Amino acid sequence: MTGPDMRERRYPVIIEQTGTGYSAYSPDVSGCAAVGDTKEETRQNFQDALSAHFEVMREVGEAIPEPNASVDYVEVAA
Repeated sequence: MTGPDMRERRYPVIIEQTGTGYSAYSPDVSGCAAVGDTKEETRQNFQDALSAHFEVMREVGEAIPEPNASVDYVEVAA
């Protein structure tokens, strides 16, 4: 679905290893998650889930959240 108010947005995704594979979510979009057997499958599944999540949000008149989280790393001795 495309429209005049739709534009590409880039969301951070967190992919974590689980006991059975991987899970993914974005800190900017509550209520949307995905799983997979590999990191790549999980990333693709999350992208698909996010598209479907936003489609439902548009259908019910909810605003699509702007990406706000930033991702960075720090190094410490461990």
